[in-house]
Amino acid sequence: MNLRTPNASAATGTSNRSRSVVPSSGICADCLDGCKGNCETWLASFRGREVLYPGPFGEITAGADKDYPIDYSHLSIQGYAVGADGLPAGVEANPDNALFPKVDTQTEYGWSKKVKMQVPIFTGALGSTEIARKNWEHFAAGAAISGITLVCGENVCGIDPGLVLNNKGKVQLSPEMDRRINTYKKYYCGYGEILVQMNVEDTRLGVAEYVSSKHNLDTIELKWGQGAKCIGGEIKVKSLERALELQRRGYVVSPDPSLPENQAAFKSGAIKEFERHSRLGFVTQDGFMAEIDRLRDLGFKRITLKTGAYSMVELAMAFRYGAEAKLDLLTIDGAPGGTGMSPWPMMNEWGIPTFYLQSLANEFAQKLTKRGMRVPDLAMAGGFSTEDGVFKVLAMGAPYFKAVCMGRALMIPGMVGKNIQEWLAKGDLPRTVSKYGSTPEEIFISYEELKAKYGNDIKNMPMGAIALYTYSQKFKTGLQQIMAGSRNFRLGTISREDIMALTEESSKVSGIPYVMNARRAEAEKILEA
Repeated sequence: MNLRTPNASAATGTSNRSRSVVPSSGICADCLDGCKGNCETWLASFRGREVLYPGPFGEITAGADKDYPIDYSHLSIQGYAVGADGLPAGVEANPDNALFPKVDTQTEYGWSKKVKMQVPIFTGALGSTEIARKNWEHFAAGAAISGITLVCGENVCGIDPGLVLNNKGKVQLSPEMDRRINTYKKYYCGYGEILVQMNVEDTRLGVAEYVSSKHNLDTIELKWGQGAKCIGGEIKVKSLERALELQRRGYVVSPDPSLPENQAAFKSGAIKEFERHSRLGFVTQDGFMAEIDRLRDLGFKRITLKTGAYSMVELAMAFRYGAEAKLDLLTIDGAPGGTGMSPWPMMNEWGIPTFYLQSLANEFAQKLTKRGMRVPDLAMAGGFSTEDGVFKVLAMGAPYFKAVCMGRALMIPGMVGKNIQEWLAKGDLPRTVSKYGSTPEEIFISYEELKAKYGNDIKNMPMGAIALYTYSQKFKTGLQQIMAGSRNFRLGTISREDIMALTEESSKVSGIPYVMNARRAEAEKILEA
């Protein structure tokens, strides 16, 4: 049994001609000479490397469709008929006080200088992809009013058309970075933060120095990797001039735009776009610790790390180095991840899947704790969209995991709200929206709530922000209900006992008790009393 269907996907705009497909290869069982398409092998025969990437670039985000042997659906949440952990001091646990709307969903992260968030989720790194750039106003304002952290991803300065470098090749001016930071700050409500992520090129360009000196940001994030790919960040470039410009700035551009044959192929229309790639990082303990010291000397109060679905060796490095460096947050991104642009074969076929990766993370955190070492606050990423999944992550990773990083799930509301705004302006609401009303007040269930807080300023608020806030409130309410049912009235009381494994294999991998054994000893005591 193949865990995915290779050689055809909506993400790459490809499909099989036949209904009968060889599971191992994805090739039609009756491959026909004269076929007019459209599997990946057929399309790659004349479009080559273009077929590696989901598309169209800038219009979609993509998530791999591999069905791993174990995921979080193999866990179930425990519910109880007694108890109420986490109520405020002095409040009696009874039916009148243990009400689900009173559940506290706030979380915090940080080694010593904490950041509080209204709900235990934050955005994935929204970097240099076109989908992030053109929707930034909606994403940033929405995250800010929702009281969650926003990660401004890698390469934002490096691809900025308005970038100005000084005589040392360092960032002197980046209007795009300025726009991104200022948009979040404009709507900041006292919870969450905006932090900027750095890769190899960002470090070389002096991005940390720029955002520290000009914007006085408290936090910077180092990036080792992500769940969607095990190479550096990528975007597509549609002009030869732009490709050459990015190459001059130090990026890897493919195909090489400086070669005459590639320039000729572009002018003839065969090459329609170039890809810009970031370099691979090389991590050493000495280099990592030196970079931490350098960033602290620049004035950053918090330093976080994002790592991907690498082998358990790199995971151990992240834990050990992070503990020694007193990192404020370690975000671990499992396979397959989501993307604005990542090679489709790589997304599906590389890396440790999220469930397995968090299981290893729990094991490593416990090992370091037993040795008397403090573990950084942890966050998990890699395929989450709902509050039940977040609860399972927090329970399975208790007490180390404080939040879940959500990529595509937090982008969708921003894009939905933006599109509703545009449809309203055109007078062309689709039936899926117009059945709820024809004005923002009727369409958005949270509109009046936000209006009460922001007054007439809400008329100038991006509707994508309103949509993201509305989603976050649904998330909060759903999480409150789950937490109340498991008798947890604040996040800090959630424990591994609050979930059970539905299969023996998931129990073996995660260490969570199998459903037929979970809390059996306590049950037996009652029966035998």
